[in-house]
Amino acid sequence: MTPGQFNQPKLRVSGATKVYSTRSGDLLAIDRCSLDVMDGEIISIVGPSGCGKTTLLWSMSGLHGLSSGEVLLDGAPITGPNPEIGMVFQDANLLPWRNLDANIRFPFEIKGTRPDRIWIDELLNRVGLEGFGGRFPRELSGGMQQRAALVRALSYKPSVLLMDEPFGALDAFTREEMNRLVEEIWLDTRTTIVLITHSIDEAIFMADRVLVLSARPGRVASVHEVPFARPRSLEIMSTKEVFDLTNTIKAEIVGERQSRYRQGGAAGAVGAQQATG
Repeated sequence: MTPGQFNQPKLRVSGATKVYSTRSGDLLAIDRCSLDVMDGEIISIVGPSGCGKTTLLWSMSGLHGLSSGEVLLDGAPITGPNPEIGMVFQDANLLPWRNLDANIRFPFEIKGTRPDRIWIDELLNRVGLEGFGGRFPRELSGGMQQRAALVRALSYKPSVLLMDEPFGALDAFTREEMNRLVEEIWLDTRTTIVLITHSIDEAIFMADRVLVLSARPGRVASVHEVPFARPRSLEIMSTKEVFDLTNTIKAEIVGERQSRYRQGGAAGAVGAQQATG
């Protein structure tokens, strides 16, 4: 491997733009959005609601085509779903008529490949689902269903894991437990991870870098290094440095939202004056 190849990003988003056609006209969701994710890195992406975070992540996965720009995996364009990319969605999306084992086998059945049972059993043991293979989704708690979804996404050993607000619906304790579980698995596998989240605390806990998107249309507005040691203990997460970083990111997101509101209010006032003038 040449030095240039070694320094090549694992995942590169270059000038990504996505326009949705709606009944009321075109909607620009992300606009000329660019970022690099290095091999083995964890990136968290945060931003105002509706800024295009999920659109960006789905474009990285190949599930959404871009209007312009490109996404590259190891230098090759992503033009559709890729076996090197796993994804965990906001909902576990387990098939209700299949038990846990059958749900995990499902991607392998689609691909016509044989699952690595030793690896899957190791994952099930790691996430605390050993012995639950015969249970159906209705028999599992929300946290257990998301654990199963995580196992399914990691079962075919992807080199990149994309996570779209996967723990947002869980209670605070279970969410924290899942974050620590993902960190533990990452420490063993060093799988490249991109996480979308509305929680700044979660973003900082999980990431090596936090990317803040602007309000729609989403662009990378700022990037924050997260220099804290792993595993990230409660003591680390309670330090002034973490508190200050949290407030800095929060101020950027709130400031962006307030700026948009002010712009909208000013535009509305001008329109009202023109209408009555």
